Amino acid sequence: MTVSTEWDRKGASASRRAAATAAALAIVATLQSPAAQETAGRLPLVLAAGQAPPAKAPAALSPEEKMQRRHPQPVKVGDLIGLPVLDFDDRTLGRVKSVVRTPAGKIRLIVPYGGFLGWGRRLVAVPVEAVAIAGRQLATLDMTRAQFDAAPAWNDPESRSLPASEIIRIGLYRR
Repeated sequence: MTVSTEWDRKGASASRRAAATAAALAIVATLQSPAAQETAGRLPLVLAAGQAPPAKAPAALSPEEKMQRRHPQPVKVGDLIGLPVLDFDDRTLGRVKSVVRTPAGKIRLIVPYGGFLGWGRRLVAVPVEAVAIAGRQLATLDMTRAQFDAAPAWNDPESRSLPASEIIRIGLYRR
């Protein structure tokens, strides 16, 4: 290919773009309403309401705001029972044993964690805002393995276990 042919091709595509732009402007001009044609000589008035507040950084969001960004979907509590809960490295931390509602109205997933071959396991309450559904498993997005290790054993007699038929909302996640 020679240099002159390449320049000819670039010039042709630029002229096609210019022709398309001119055609689009002609169509828009013919579609203007009579009121718009009367004010065609004047410049439009544009009002600025000010700048929008800056968006929060992901680290500054509350757990509820993070969950809303994950497009929470309705799920039956019974469908969550027995699902594996995975960490960032796709290692199983435990399986959902039950779902409870605290006296403050927060929903927690109760997951047996730790121990060796089932011995020494303790129940950990995982906030529903910290996990998301990833297929037939739950991914912990806002709770690390170290936080699981440091979490206190769950023992809250005031929490109410949710029936299997109750529907809650939980975020979605795609790896």
